[in-house]
Amino acid sequence: MNNKNNNDRFYSLNNYLKETFGHKIYKVSLDGGFTCPNRDGTISSKGCLFCSDRGSGEFTGERGNSITKQIEEQLEFISGKNENNNVIAYFQNFTNTYAPIEYLKKIYYEALSHEKVMGIAIATRPDCLNDEVLNLLSEINNKFFLWIELGLQTAKNNTAEIINRGYKTSCYIEACEKLNSRNIKFVTHMIVGLPFETKEDIINTAQLINNVNSWGIKIHLLYILKNSPLEKYYNEYKFKVFEKDEYTDIVIEIISILNPNIVVHRLTGDAKKEDLFLPLWSTDKRGVLNDIQKKLKSRNIYQGKEYK
Repeated sequence: MNNKNNNDRFYSLNNYLKETFGHKIYKVSLDGGFTCPNRDGTISSKGCLFCSDRGSGEFTGERGNSITKQIEEQLEFISGKNENNNVIAYFQNFTNTYAPIEYLKKIYYEALSHEKVMGIAIATRPDCLNDEVLNLLSEINNKFFLWIELGLQTAKNNTAEIINRGYKTSCYIEACEKLNSRNIKFVTHMIVGLPFETKEDIINTAQLINNVNSWGIKIHLLYILKNSPLEKYYNEYKFKVFEKDEYTDIVIEIISILNPNIVVHRLTGDAKKEDLFLPLWSTDKRGVLNDIQKKLKSRNIYQGKEYK
């Protein structure tokens, strides 16, 4: 494993950033004012089944504020726990390459011009990476620290239709090839607990993330928000919702088959307590992460142990 200098059983983002910059780096989540082709009618007007009204950006800066102001506000928020105050500016919610190229250039470079920003992370969809966008990302990547985040969620096209993802898995694979050919780092999001997925389906998604040479991975728990399309779907079809023990078991299995060089950005997700419908155990994020660490240790599992 790349993190030979510590006792961790997986290669965490925290360790990667310490290795790269020499000290701890935080992320600040920004709202770039975007929408999504899966919401504005281009592909669909419904959005993905699991996505919140804020485009899965519950913890971003205030929409409408300038990028600089959002960075300043978030720096103030973390000032007590961040000695160096150096950060990655993370364009998080909705689809952050889905806008005219001049606008993208303006906000990316505004973030990069801030003295405390060491690089940027951009969350987007695989079907929103045209050549013009890729050229801009290449330009930034040649001068600054950059990674892209792709919301795959599942390798299974049938599930993708259920969750209204709006593109085929082949589109994700093509996007990965384009990013790899330009040496642009990318992180892949996957969700554990999607409707009617088997353990084999979940492992297949993790294997695909290996196969496309994803630089990083984010593993999310499927949680259901109150008054969301997903809650309505659950009430209608009563698909299985994972218990904590089941979830942590599958996460350590994913870790065991992951390429040891993949950077693990996230092992679970959490919603605001007041917004959560199910599963209620997910509000104890620290407890979930502690359980994963305990199981990894007691079963002597580490990242890449079963990697082929």
